[in-house]
Amino acid sequence: MVTDTEQHADRTLDELVAIAQQVSAAVQTVISGKPEAVRLALTVLLAEGHILIEDVPGVGKTQLAKALARSIDCSVRRVQFTPDLLPSDITGVSAFNQELREFEFKPGPVFANIVLGDEINRASPKTQSALLESMEERQVTVDGKTYPLQPPFMVIATQNPVEMEGTYPLPEAQRDRFMARISIGYPDRQSELSMLDWHGSSSPLDELKPVAHASDVRALVAAVREVHVSTAIRQYIIDLVNATRSSAELRLGASPRAALHLLRASRAHAALDERDFVIPDDVQSLAVPVIAHRLLPSAEAMVGRELPHQVLAGIVQRLPLPGK
Repeated sequence: MVTDTEQHADRTLDELVAIAQQVSAAVQTVISGKPEAVRLALTVLLAEGHILIEDVPGVGKTQLAKALARSIDCSVRRVQFTPDLLPSDITGVSAFNQELREFEFKPGPVFANIVLGDEINRASPKTQSALLESMEERQVTVDGKTYPLQPPFMVIATQNPVEMEGTYPLPEAQRDRFMARISIGYPDRQSELSMLDWHGSSSPLDELKPVAHASDVRALVAAVREVHVSTAIRQYIIDLVNATRSSAELRLGASPRAALHLLRASRAHAALDERDFVIPDDVQSLAVPVIAHRLLPSAEAMVGRELPHQVLAGIVQRLPLPGK
């Protein structure tokens, strides 16, 4: 039997990037005027990460998640997070089969290639934690038995800002498992006008057709893994995360997982630019979306209303580039 890797071994990086561009174009038919957000979402997918889309209601968080999922021909499950949602509603449950006279496992919605978690911070911390094992280890353990998750596997979660009523802040361990956080923001005037013309009579999601297959994504992921990262770039990433740990404006700096996620995302970013090597610009452009949501400000920074992404942007600006 021929595996996906063998089938796609003869594909060049250019061919794979062309597939990624088709996915990006398909998503942008639904989310207009936000190419940076779409590119970042695609970057995280190819870097084998998970993405957290955080913004105020009504700016297209769920639309972006759905559009990315529908543009790829793979299994997709959606979970609406609510205060009464239980962990077993996500992972699955063992139920007794009367005919077989034994317990059998009923898989939950996490057993899909792409899992859409809508308004994840409206569920209790206990339920939020049900995703921890699957996001990091790509497996689920129920009643002492472990079930692997098939690649590609990606969690796309949306959440409202924590100041919104009825929300629970995500635990630090949960935030650290998301490779990047996207803030979509309000559209510009022209994009919003186009949205009224296009979305006012029908939903573009209904017309969105898959432009890639799960096997294409696996081939893209394999190609991204081969992108070269020099020793100088690796050291630059380490210097960057170490600077967050020693900053007086932060009481919690970036974790070793953050450094690994930044490396993987930089590889995907370079591949989307049709390069087989990473440059400092890749790292700098991804530093804030990949690292900022993991940081906690110090009391002094909170008094001065200095947000973690502002502190991180200053660190990136001050840190010497590799070779300088």
